[in-house]
Amino acid sequence: MKKTYFVQKFVFLAVTLCLLSACGPTVHQGQPQQTPTVNQQFQKQMTPMPTMPAYRCGAWASHNMPDAHSPIIIYARLTRGNASSLAGVTAHAVVHLKGGDVPLYEKPTSDTGGYVAFNLSLVGEQPRLVPATVDVTFDTQEGITTCNAFFTSK
Repeated sequence: MKKTYFVQKFVFLAVTLCLLSACGPTVHQGQPQQTPTVNQQFQKQMTPMPTMPAYRCGAWASHNMPDAHSPIIIYARLTRGNASSLAGVTAHAVVHLKGGDVPLYEKPTSDTGGYVAFNLSLVGEQPRLVPATVDVTFDTQEGITTCNAFFTSK
């Protein structure tokens, strides 16, 4: 008798759980979205190619982490847009230190490889572990072309 009682209770609970789970939240189906269409003329449009700059330059320091009182050299190179070097172009540089901007009074002209070099003596002007930047500007026929170098004194 006890065994049938437990079986009846078990069946009753199982059926009740099934019925309750069938009464769960109603799922609302959304409206179908429109299928996007792409105009065939869109694919025929060409994106304009970016123009190549007339001149490009790059600059770097001889030591990226020099001692606070050591001299370093700032190098820069100027090229045409097709990567050929450009000789005879005057350059000037400004060092941006924590205490202010310092122009370098050398005004070298680029050699046959397009390179210039500036001597910079730090003499403790830049605090330890504070980055500094150098702007090197070339005076080209079309205007100015500027590039940047950086260093952090140790």
